[in-house]
Amino acid sequence: MAKKPRVLVVDDEPVVRDMLVKLLAPDYEVKTCETGAEAVELLRWRSVDAVLSDIRMPDMDGMEVLRIIKADWPDTEVILMTAFASIPQAVAAVKAGAYDYVHKPFEPDEPTLTLAKAVERKQLREQARMLREQVEEKYGLPNIIGYSEPMQRVYELARKAAESDATVLLSGESGTGKELFARAIHQASARRDHRFVAINCAAVPRELIESELFGHVRGAFTGASKSKQGLFMAADEGTLFLDEIVELVPELQVKTTRAIQEKEIRRVGDTTDMPVDVRIIAATNQDLEAARKEGRLREDLYYRLSVFPIHLPPLRERAEDVPGLVRHFLRQFAGARAEEYEIDPAALALLMDCSWPGNVRELRNAIERAVVVSGHRTRCKPAFRGGPRYGRAVLPGGNGPPGLARPEALPAGGPDNVQGQRAAGGTARGYDTRELLPPDAEVRPRPRGDKEAVRQGIAPRLQNQGRKG
Repeated sequence: MAKKPRVLVVDDEPVVRDMLVKLLAPDYEVKTCETGAEAVELLRWRSVDAVLSDIRMPDMDGMEVLRIIKADWPDTEVILMTAFASIPQAVAAVKAGAYDYVHKPFEPDEPTLTLAKAVERKQLREQARMLREQVEEKYGLPNIIGYSEPMQRVYELARKAAESDATVLLSGESGTGKELFARAIHQASARRDHRFVAINCAAVPRELIESELFGHVRGAFTGASKSKQGLFMAADEGTLFLDEIVELVPELQVKTTRAIQEKEIRRVGDTTDMPVDVRIIAATNQDLEAARKEGRLREDLYYRLSVFPIHLPPLRERAEDVPGLVRHFLRQFAGARAEEYEIDPAALALLMDCSWPGNVRELRNAIERAVVVSGHRTRCKPAFRGGPRYGRAVLPGGNGPPGLARPEALPAGGPDNVQGQRAAGGTARGYDTRELLPPDAEVRPRPRGDKEAVRQGIAPRLQNQGRKG
């Protein structure tokens, strides 16, 4: 059963209080007060959605009640009632923050309709705030996992970028999280209350990309039966994320450069420019210097975009972040069952040794598959063998689907000896170690730190930091 909204009625006349209680009780939880001071005292320990208050009362008038409510509980809607209405008084009440003004005597439906609209506005405002908090929780910078030194440098740059309105250029291999960082920068910026609009420049056909970005007027080309707003206008006062910017055709690179520099655009088929206030974040997985020298990225656009460049490191350069990412993806895919899973230290060591050419996206897919095939099992052991390039990921111990190799132990020496066995093409107690890793994985020497910490799934750098994963 849905909870009734709470309403407080404040009036020094018992007849008015009783009448409003009868009118509102079917749809609201109603409290009444005889004086303004009593109402303020009640609000200090009990929240309400809306207040219906008379203006003329002996101890504290309704205007004073309104000012106190808006100062201490600004989300509470206030509707004022009076039998001595005047236009200046009504204007003053609305300017002070009142939702509306009701004249006495009133028809029964007048206060109920006004109150319903006021409560609805408050509820919509609360829903918007909750959605904003959910977005910040999902996309905010503090929620991007990575404790390695390379990622800490990226976080610092991203925080500085969010504090400014400069154009940002994100570079990095596919799967490193460029769009995730773009959203996080937007959420941490002053533009967070406006739209984040994303487009992959390589995914839109060449003949449609100009209209998609800049919009068009009716009749601009065959099939343009009505005018269309482009993404630059859709992102006005917000952020426009241009992914794979190098794939933008040269003609539109010129137009995009002008939009960034002059902060105005011209729709296809239009004859006038339109002002836009949009923050640009661009991204690419290509070598920008090479693209510039080869003429695939215009120099003027390159210099406009690279005001604030941020390079996202590949996962192979921050292997100590793998344990935290694995646990995050387990929570994401296993949900309430995530606590049932125990990652085998040997499996974790192997995951940290993989080159992950698909980066975080590839690791995410591996963990998702592991959760799917794990069923109700609680202990995950390594079982890589051919198949997808991330191998067979992490599969449960015990009996599983037929045809999946399942080594029960690693080579003598534990996880640290997999590298030597792999390089030599040896076997792990009868199991070909070349099958313990994805076919294209690179096993390379790197400092291990505390071996016991690795076996327990703790990145060496975090062992004594007690940070949240």
